[in-house]
Amino acid sequence: MKVLKFGGTSVGTVDSINQVIRIISENKQPIAVVYSAMGGVTNKLIEIGTLASKGDLKYLDVLQSIEERHFSAIRALVDVKSQSSIIAKIKGNFNEIEDLLKGITFIRELSIRTMDLLLSFGERLSTQIITFVLNEKGINAKYIDARDIIKTNSNFGFAEVDFEKTNALINSSLAEKNQVYCITGFIASNKDNITTTLGRGGSDYTASIIGAALGSEVIEIWTDVNGMMTADPRKVKNAFTIPDISYSEAMELSHFGAKVIYPPSLVPAFIKNIPIKVLNTFESSHSGTTISKEINQKGYSITGISSIDEISLVNLQGNGMIGVAGVSAKLFGLLADNKISVILISQASSEHSICFAVDPKSAENVREILEDGFKAEILNGDIENISIQNNLSIIAVVGEGMKSSSGTSGKLFSVLGKNGINVIATAQGSSELNISVVIKKKDISKALNAIHETFFEIDGFTLNLYLVGPSGQIGKTLLKQIAQQSGYLKKEKNLNIKITGLANTKKMLLDSNGIALENWKENLETAGEKINLSEFITDIQTLNLANSIFVDCSADKDIVQYYYPLLDSNISIVTPNKVANSGTYEEYLALRNIAKKRNVKFLYETNVGAGLPLINTLQGLINSGDRIHKIEAVLSGTLSFIFNTFAAGLKFVDVVKEAKAKGFTEPDPRDDLSGTDVARKILILARECGIKLEFNEVENIPLLSADAMAAKSVDDFYAVLENENSQYENLLNEALEKGKVLRFIASLENGKAKLGLTSVGKSPPFYNLAGSENIVSFTTERYFNNPLVIKGPGAGAEVTAMGVFADIISLSSFLA
Repeated sequence: MKVLKFGGTSVGTVDSINQVIRIISENKQPIAVVYSAMGGVTNKLIEIGTLASKGDLKYLDVLQSIEERHFSAIRALVDVKSQSSIIAKIKGNFNEIEDLLKGITFIRELSIRTMDLLLSFGERLSTQIITFVLNEKGINAKYIDARDIIKTNSNFGFAEVDFEKTNALINSSLAEKNQVYCITGFIASNKDNITTTLGRGGSDYTASIIGAALGSEVIEIWTDVNGMMTADPRKVKNAFTIPDISYSEAMELSHFGAKVIYPPSLVPAFIKNIPIKVLNTFESSHSGTTISKEINQKGYSITGISSIDEISLVNLQGNGMIGVAGVSAKLFGLLADNKISVILISQASSEHSICFAVDPKSAENVREILEDGFKAEILNGDIENISIQNNLSIIAVVGEGMKSSSGTSGKLFSVLGKNGINVIATAQGSSELNISVVIKKKDISKALNAIHETFFEIDGFTLNLYLVGPSGQIGKTLLKQIAQQSGYLKKEKNLNIKITGLANTKKMLLDSNGIALENWKENLETAGEKINLSEFITDIQTLNLANSIFVDCSADKDIVQYYYPLLDSNISIVTPNKVANSGTYEEYLALRNIAKKRNVKFLYETNVGAGLPLINTLQGLINSGDRIHKIEAVLSGTLSFIFNTFAAGLKFVDVVKEAKAKGFTEPDPRDDLSGTDVARKILILARECGIKLEFNEVENIPLLSADAMAAKSVDDFYAVLENENSQYENLLNEALEKGKVLRFIASLENGKAKLGLTSVGKSPPFYNLAGSENIVSFTTERYFNNPLVIKGPGAGAEVTAMGVFADIISLSSFLA
């Protein structure tokens, strides 16, 4: 015989009851069907009992609402001509409840025994109504009060079953064929026929007891979700149903927060090796989850992840515990005597401390119990401290597959570490079925999503990008490149890049679900708030999403102040903005130190050569043990274009104007011709070589006169250049007469950095430059006679955005 159990949500409304009836009608008889109380009714019964015990007559209003709910269901489910008999029966139940509550009010006491009787009405009411409706619909249904077939001891609230008597009663009472047995869940009775209850998961337990007694082919637990999930779908949107799971895995997941079923209540079925199916009443076609002893090999090393959102961690420590037998026995004996449930235990091999997790409601009570129980040891100094940490959570990674898969622990701790999630305590059994970690409560959602994504990779690995400066040329181009490449990255790399935040000089927008790339401008304009960069950064920290990257494509000189809190919040940074790396040497080091401390990345390849791989190449040389002797470079695409274009017969001012017209210069060309940008770049290269150098120590031989720099406007500046044209012509002619060309070159040698206009001969590498090309020559111990040269476009939105994009992809490999 098949056993079905329907939970409170399944019998909570008229529509859901009709769905239950449809499911029952599709099953071949005989079947046994166990029902919970209507959803929320048990809590209401506890409430009215508590009110009555205080003499608070408000219980009458609550009772009236419970009664009306049941009568409304009857009126909707039963034809008006047939309602009288079931209404009379249900009214009789409510009269009994009212009499019971009057007694409670009179004596001002609500014992556990009385509570059991009061709670029993929830299941009795729902089961009587559904039994009647089934018969009205022509289905041969028989109401069975579980108190008549399940016998227990008198441990009220959590009674223990007498299986010998119970099994005999079940087999004799459920012997008819062509019958739907409608059985009350959760309740039973003792040898004196006094009502008892079966505790947490009581209705599941009822189904398990009946299924085990009958040797059922299967027990179906009908609930409101599609079986057991790989994680809580409210916290992990990509969670999916686990098709098959072992008894042991189900036990572990349930213990650590998976609320779909309460596996300890299913032990009778497990002992008889009866499979349990967890199904969705509201999506009955879904195959759900099958829990059994033997399961097929899964495609993943873990089966699921569960969590307990709030726990307290108690730590008992002291030198007097080392090598002393019996400390643990005494500790857990004290907890057991005081009915304190321990969720997790962790002890170091040094025996210096024992920590364990408890419900936060019990934490202070535990402290008092231990301080009293270990009073002598505390006075002697054997136990130094009893500390309690609050606002913590537990995550359990569960799976039989961990036994045959190496590296699961490493993978778990790696993904937590790369997302800045500190593991406060951990426990792993020798069965290799469960790895549990204690973390801060604020990190629970971030941790669950990061772990789930890493182990299951259902929808690919996702990066959360926060972009400042999307309206500028580089930011705008970067978004275009991401949109164009997203299909390839998903297909070939299983990588999703989600734009989670945008901020420009006017608006800011955050969306944890992602901002659509095809209409990001409109979304930012219409849905964005007025920009407040400080709030934007705080909101990023508050969101606390896994695999987060902050991309600064702005030219903001003040934004660097936010780099520190971002890195400290374990958010990696990618930027072409040179300000952070060209500030004081102390600030330069501070950023690297915080990134190293937090195990995050600060990437800035585009600081020096746009899309050219200069920083990575230099770091590779140094990290591999090479020694840098000299760096010579043309590091400005603007200046490169100007001096590649400046030729006999052309005015220098006209070449500058042409460069501006082509978009190679800043709005004020002096920002480029001053050499400041080049100075920052050579400074960054110097610092990458380990040279402690400040910006004011870079020797910058002026290209422009003092009058040109002091001009009040760009037009005035052009006028000065016009007047000074002869000096630039003279420099050009002198170079040409010697068969040379003009190049604005920065150099680093013997710890000194300088830059200025230089004439170079036809020998490589600086002579043959074209357009806005940049070029860098590394003379090193290994590349001494033949320097390593990198050459290519050194300016432009496309190549710079590409370099930023490359850093983002590099980060995805690190985080994944």
